[in-house]
Amino acid sequence: MRKLLYVILPVLAALLLSGTPAAHAADNGNWSVYPTASELGGRPYFYLSADPGATLTDTVTVTNKTAAPLTFRLYAADAYNTERDGGFAVRTRKEKQRGVGAWARPERDRVTVPPHDSVTVPYTLTVPEEAEPGDHPGALVALDERVGPASGSVAVGVQQAVGARIYLRVNGPTVPALSVEDVELTHDQPLVPGTGESSALISYTLYNRGNVTLNPKVALKAEGLFGRDLLSRDLKKIPSELLPRQRIRLTEHWAGAPQLEWGEVKLTASARDVRESAGASFFALPWLVAVVLAVALAGAGVWARVRHVRARVPEGP
Repeated sequence: MRKLLYVILPVLAALLLSGTPAAHAADNGNWSVYPTASELGGRPYFYLSADPGATLTDTVTVTNKTAAPLTFRLYAADAYNTERDGGFAVRTRKEKQRGVGAWARPERDRVTVPPHDSVTVPYTLTVPEEAEPGDHPGALVALDERVGPASGSVAVGVQQAVGARIYLRVNGPTVPALSVEDVELTHDQPLVPGTGESSALISYTLYNRGNVTLNPKVALKAEGLFGRDLLSRDLKKIPSELLPRQRIRLTEHWAGAPQLEWGEVKLTASARDVRESAGASFFALPWLVAVVLAVALAGAGVWARVRHVRARVPEGP
């Protein structure tokens, strides 16, 4: 699986390394970045474990697949989940680093790789004494120093970068914790009942409150009046990895949602040793019916007011 970053200048965009981890190097077709092979064979990513205060050393390899030399900036960066879809991404070089991005240092921060060749660079990762136990994901990034031409609607040049993921676990107590928050449902109803299909959009927040990476699963269930089953499905548009302390906002489309119903939607998130649920009530009402009811209620209010006024006016002789 290729992992590619297009960095918009002068403001650097996030480095996207989305998708499920694959068993080969991070590669964009022109160059790749990966852990240097050991005697036990190749490693797709850096899987590291250390005590607080420990220092680790390892090497990263950058391979140039083009016919011209390429110069890269090497740096370490913290990882996070993107707001758009929860994909795996890392901070840019100019952003504040607090974990792996601050603890790992390549021996060289700039490297030139000859055409069709590779360069191996040692790096050191020093875990602070006060480091929190649990998972600290990140990456070692090779950023191409060239600025490519603008294209399409992009008015500035672009840079590309590729990063090899680092999965670091600091030894100590691990606390898996997951929650579902802020469940909302909005309806899209036809004007006249029965003349079109209605739908609903369910929004919710998935929050990893613990200190370990989770592989969440989310189940959606909707019940109508008197507990009637309206919908039951396992959701697919969720991140394969939800990193520690990350909160992402997700949506799910419900085609064919009822046009006239009073019920509740419930989302249940589960992962290793954790299971949490949250829900929200809803009242579905077609627009025309809602307008008729509003007019009827307004008319009833006016009629009641008139009767009240008449009742207070004394009759003449």
